[in-house]
Amino acid sequence: MTVVGIGADGWGGLPEASRTALREADAVLGGVRQLELLPAECRGERVAWPSPLRPAVPRLLAAYAGRRLAVLASGDPFHYGVGRALAEEAGPGGLRVLPHPSSVSYACARLGWPLEDTEVVSAVGRPLARLAVVMHPGRRLLVLGSGAGTPVEVAALLRERGYGPSRVRVLEQLGGAGEVVRDGTADDWPHPPGDPLNVVAVECRRAPGALPLGAVPGLPDEAYEHDGQLTKRHVRAATLAALAPAPGELLWDVGGGSGSVGVEWMRAHPSCRAVAVERDPHRAERITRNAHTLGVPALRVVSGAAPEALAGLPTPDAVFVGGGLTAPGLLDACWDALPPGGRLVANTVTLESEALLAERRRRHGGELVRLAVAHAVPVGSFTGWGQAMPVTQWAVRKPLTSDSPSGAQS
Repeated sequence: MTVVGIGADGWGGLPEASRTALREADAVLGGVRQLELLPAECRGERVAWPSPLRPAVPRLLAAYAGRRLAVLASGDPFHYGVGRALAEEAGPGGLRVLPHPSSVSYACARLGWPLEDTEVVSAVGRPLARLAVVMHPGRRLLVLGSGAGTPVEVAALLRERGYGPSRVRVLEQLGGAGEVVRDGTADDWPHPPGDPLNVVAVECRRAPGALPLGAVPGLPDEAYEHDGQLTKRHVRAATLAALAPAPGELLWDVGGGSGSVGVEWMRAHPSCRAVAVERDPHRAERITRNAHTLGVPALRVVSGAAPEALAGLPTPDAVFVGGGLTAPGLLDACWDALPPGGRLVANTVTLESEALLAERRRRHGGELVRLAVAHAVPVGSFTGWGQAMPVTQWAVRKPLTSDSPSGAQS
């Protein structure tokens, strides 16, 4: 199977090796738009990808097994392209890949932006809300459009998140004869929907007075919609440090409340995953809204009481218990679900739950700390310290082997 990258410049932009592979193919798979770029000299059967594409890949590859097969891909097949799905099915050794410059490479070339300093977000088959994670003053973003309406949607999201002054440029039909660049700002985007084949370039500028959201744990409490059930900013930062999110890992946020710990776990890296478990259906809905607003719409919310609601969930790399510690069997269920080396962090403000954590520390080891935060508050005409309720935190790492000492790593 030969995978051929093709751009808006069509047949004329292909090197001879790519043209030869397409001429000699018994069948060519691709999108309708891509197949229409091929000349009559490509005599093989033309097969348009169905929608959704991913579930159809195994069936189509099996149907054309033993024949000379070519697959058309937009630009670089392995940059948000079909290359991943093909490699997962056929294996890297089953593919011959002839890439074309990606739309990202074309866009950076037109804009004069260093590729390594540019953040890329795809809106193709993915929620555009993910853009909120990478919006920071001075950052340059490229959004791979999913259709003619993407630029308008990007401008609207920038305004909603306090980035209305950002410069926005839309690059259409990159590399083709119909290449066009449209310019404006998110606040007053003047252009109607144009070509569906577009990349949206954003130079981020935050509006005066907009809430600053950093790239590290400990977002301002005001960033969240909540009813008081919120792990407060300074304790949240310490909690995320103890949980230690790493790329690709999965967190269970048990007793999710407003979802702040799960949200900031996922903001740590694009591949981080989280499941928030919350028994109150109104709070569960609120978690979903917070996840969408703060750029991690893939956060999964399970509405139900733990430990029963934990049954059937994928194995976590880390567990945070922020509420319901005294529920019978909850801590045992969380501990048992962790694989060797997994982390568990539990916070509480009550004496009853603190006693429970102290007992678990004796049993499993780990670190027990008390977090106390005080804020400066008015005291008459002076200023004093207002003490928040202290938080007791147990952080523990499950032993790597069954014959490890009873004191687990902390």
